Amino acid sequence: MDISDIATTEYVELEAESNLGKARSIFEEQNPKGIIVTRAGEYVGVLTQKQLLRSHIEDHTKVETLAKSAPKIERTDDVRDVARSLVEGGTKVAPVFESGDLWGVINEDLILEAVLENLDALTVEQIFTENVITVTEDATLGQAINRLREHGVSRLPVVDDDGFLAGVVTTHDVVDFATRNEQRITGKGDRAGDLDRMLDLPVYDVMSSPVETASLGETVREAVERMFDHDYAGLVVTPEDDDRVVGGVLTKTDVLRALSYTEEDVMDVQITNINLLETLGRDDIRSSISEISDKYQKMQVRHAHVRFQEHKEKLRGTPLMQCTIRLRTNRGQAGGTGEGYGADQAFSVARDKLERNVLEIKGIQSDREYEGQLLRKLGKL
Repeated sequence: MDISDIATTEYVELEAESNLGKARSIFEEQNPKGIIVTRAGEYVGVLTQKQLLRSHIEDHTKVETLAKSAPKIERTDDVRDVARSLVEGGTKVAPVFESGDLWGVINEDLILEAVLENLDALTVEQIFTENVITVTEDATLGQAINRLREHGVSRLPVVDDDGFLAGVVTTHDVVDFATRNEQRITGKGDRAGDLDRMLDLPVYDVMSSPVETASLGETVREAVERMFDHDYAGLVVTPEDDDRVVGGVLTKTDVLRALSYTEEDVMDVQITNINLLETLGRDDIRSSISEISDKYQKMQVRHAHVRFQEHKEKLRGTPLMQCTIRLRTNRGQAGGTGEGYGADQAFSVARDKLERNVLEIKGIQSDREYEGQLLRKLGKL
């Protein structure tokens, strides 16, 4: 299936010379997946709400400052390839071209709506993200924003003092709350002080509650339909026997990632922010991870997700980067995170940590197998 009948010519466009204040207003009033930034009708990039949240830039700054490149999609590209491009580009919307000209856009919702009937074949348990980042009710809004920025996520489950699910705070919640309250700040008062007080408010005042959840056993189609019904980008995943426990999250990005799984014999590798790679290629990364998994023959890697994130700090012009590797295997999940100057060094550090973690899993499994053998022998005495 290609996207010729899925993509749309309806999208929000903003001139590169416009200021960020106008972009914030558009997100508040229209809530688009992203804004296509152009200059004299020529495509420049994409601006998302998450980019605005992660930025400290003033509203009078030009939009082009934050616009980032997104994968350029051809109108006849395959849906699976487009899903992969959105995930690896770290974006929810991308421009669609026809004969070299900007024709329209494609976004995650359009793809998911087109393949919805096929999502009955997957369960939430097969594709959800475990070990998610959470925040407590009494954490400040500023702390929540920093956590969203630091981990590059768009939602945080909120837990109470007992560790049970109490709510969710999302990028959209934060932007909406900040926008509504900034409008009340007048030039007569101390604007900086008012903003500081806003950031000191507890997450409890901003979070959404009650929380829409998904259970491990339900189909991905049921979960996605619930996202559409409530206009959510993700759901908190809870165990079948207790909907108060945060087991993970399922996002539309997780579903897109599942759509892009390959049926090839080689390991399927997803790379987020692939444009940050220098000399490394997808095959290099796949080969490097395979060397690790081969050291534990009983571990079959079903999917590998490698994510790069660039920081502002630089050394002789090379930016500090963080690399996170997550493996979904028949023996559970394994991962490693590392930082370094440049993508190559960051990946190398993350790979070393991944290898140590995989070998640790191997040791634990071996201990359990030995324990089982010993218990069986004792049972025969």
